Amino acid sequence: MNTLTLKAYAKINLGLDVVRRLENGYHEVKMIMQTVGLCDVLTFTKQREGITIRTDSGELPTDKNNLIYKAALLMQQEYNIKEGVAVYLQKNIPIAAGMAGGSTDAAATFHGLNRLFEAGATQEELLRLAVKVGADVPFCIMGGAALAEGIGEILTPLASMPACRLLIAKPDINVSTRFVYENLQIDTLSGHPDIAGIMKAIQEEDIYGVAARLSNVLETVTIKEYPVIEEIKQVMKHIRQ
Repeated sequence: MNTLTLKAYAKINLGLDVVRRLENGYHEVKMIMQTVGLCDVLTFTKQREGITIRTDSGELPTDKNNLIYKAALLMQQEYNIKEGVAVYLQKNIPIAAGMAGGSTDAAATFHGLNRLFEAGATQEELLRLAVKVGADVPFCIMGGAALAEGIGEILTPLASMPACRLLIAKPDINVSTRFVYENLQIDTLSGHPDIAGIMKAIQEEDIYGVAARLSNVLETVTIKEYPVIEEIKQVMKHIRQ
C-alpha cells in the first residue's frame, strides 16, 4: 500500500469547566467531548524521504509548525520509519473554532502513518505520543465521547450521544485559545457546568437533558470579546423544527 485516505473528525465540547491554573501555565480542565460528523480528509502517500504537506486552505502553515508535520515526525522517529510521506489535507473543519481541527488532523496522521508503514503501534502507544503534540490529540485518537480531565489528556470513555442532528455556526472570527485562557478569571466565575448531569443524561440517552446543560466557562471571555457569539446563541435557542 502506497496511498491511504482517512477522515479526521471534528469534536465539540458538551460541557467545559476549568478547575484551576497550573504552575506550568496550563489549566486543569473537566470537560465532556463528543466527535461529530464534520471532518477533514487527509491523503497519505509514501515518498522517498521527508515530510511534505499540501492543503486546499490558504490559512494553514505547511511546514514544521503544522501539527500534521509534528505527528508525522514523531512517528518516523519513534518507529524508525525511513521513508518519507506526502500529505494532502482537504480542510472542512473551521479554523480557530474550538473544534480540534488541527488536533484531529494530527490524530489522523498518527493513524495514517501507523497503517501506511505497518508500524504496529497500539492505541495506547499512539495516545502516549499524541499528548506530545497537543492536549486534544489523545481524544481525537480515541474518538467517540469522553470525559477529559487533567489538561485534557486523562480520558474516560463514555457512551456516545443519542443520534441527533447538530447545527454548527462559525462566525467570521478566529478565536485564539491562548488569548481565552490568559484572560479567563477563574476566581470570578459565577457558575460551573453540570458535568455530572451531562454524563447522566448521556447514559440515559436523554438528548434534551444534555441540551439543557450545555455550558462552557470560556464563554465568559469569548462573548465579551466577540458579542456575535451571544447573538448566534440567542438565534439558535429560538429555532423551531
